[in-house]
Amino acid sequence: MTLSRILVAVDGSTNSLAAVGWAADLAAPTGAEVVAVHVLGLLDRLGPGTEAVPVESHLEEIRERFENSWCAPLRAVRFRTELRYGSPVQVILDLAEETGADLIVLGSRGLGGFPELLLGSTSSQVAQHANRAVLIVPPASTSR
Repeated sequence: MTLSRILVAVDGSTNSLAAVGWAADLAAPTGAEVVAVHVLGLLDRLGPGTEAVPVESHLEEIRERFENSWCAPLRAVRFRTELRYGSPVQVILDLAEETGADLIVLGSRGLGGFPELLLGSTSSQVAQHANRAVLIVPPASTSR
């Protein structure tokens, strides 16, 4: 498989930050472009252990953390960021199609809570419905 474009889902969680590291490590030797996406809803968290805040009144702070902090490991490779509104699963699948991503990388668990237990996690749903390779990075994975 040739990697020319990698899509990585980022929500600021420890697991998504590990996924960003994996995406950067995969892109470096191949020259692949990384497209980092953060999906917005009505509320968003600014990182692990933070309370959910209204997106509209914190949009610039969310954008700054996403682009400058959460995506910091991508600075060594060719990358771009996308902030999108919607259902995380659908946005990730649609953006993978739109960008022609060869691989989707995401953490096994994000910042979501109890609803994931009822509906299935984003990573599980993306893996089930994607028509391309999906890499799910396990919790606290640091060895790549």
